[in-house]
Amino acid sequence: MNRVERVFISRKAFIPFITAGDPDLETTKELVLHMAQAGADLIELGIPFSDPVAEGPVIQEADLRALSAGVTTDKIFEMLAQLRTECDTPLAFMTYINPVYTYGTERFMKRCQEVGIDALIVPDMPFEEKEELQPFCEQYQITLISLIAPSSKERIRMIAREAQGFLYCVSSLGVTGIRNSLGNGIKEMIAEVKKATNIPCAIGFGIATPQQASEMASIADGVIVGSAIVDLIGRYGKESVPYVEQYVRMMKQACEAGL
Repeated sequence: MNRVERVFISRKAFIPFITAGDPDLETTKELVLHMAQAGADLIELGIPFSDPVAEGPVIQEADLRALSAGVTTDKIFEMLAQLRTECDTPLAFMTYINPVYTYGTERFMKRCQEVGIDALIVPDMPFEEKEELQPFCEQYQITLISLIAPSSKERIRMIAREAQGFLYCVSSLGVTGIRNSLGNGIKEMIAEVKKATNIPCAIGFGIATPQQASEMASIADGVIVGSAIVDLIGRYGKESVPYVEQYVRMMKQACEAGL
């Protein structure tokens, strides 16, 4: 059993997302350390990209801020090498396929293993094309996370049967962002998954409030929150660490209330 699988044992997981290098890499490092202290079970780090097709304006702007500050994939790896001397919380990269190809797929996976990245999420890679990355992930012991959405329909069970680590369940169609209400098909989607496999399901896209987190945790194994946290970072910049820590602690408690 790897570290990603252990995240979901006997607890509801809270999984925060931040963009690496927004507003700078030193703040990213501090954010990860403080989110881990606040109860984050797994932390997603976005690799900034100039064309993030799955992201709404909040994360798009974070990507632009990070890129404008000169953040590169190599600099992110260097920061993670330092971070891993202080933090053993599981980490996942959220990235698009282009930065992986540009860096060199095998070189990228090797560096992921060296700095302690546990999992990889690639929202613009169709499930049917996962063999582009899967052999390298297996070679370097990186868990490749599959995504499903209500629109996946008859493909849900097929994807679930082959999934590793956990299934990233997209709550509603469209891009990331805070929503007042979440999609109606979530319960049915998770029920379909559970018919095929007992792999954990974590719900993301649109969750922002403790009430939403508690509701989603009551039907799934974990809750993923990105835009609400990235919005705090956008607002407070280098001073955002205590605000994010407080938010993560509140949301983790809400997830546990959904047990």
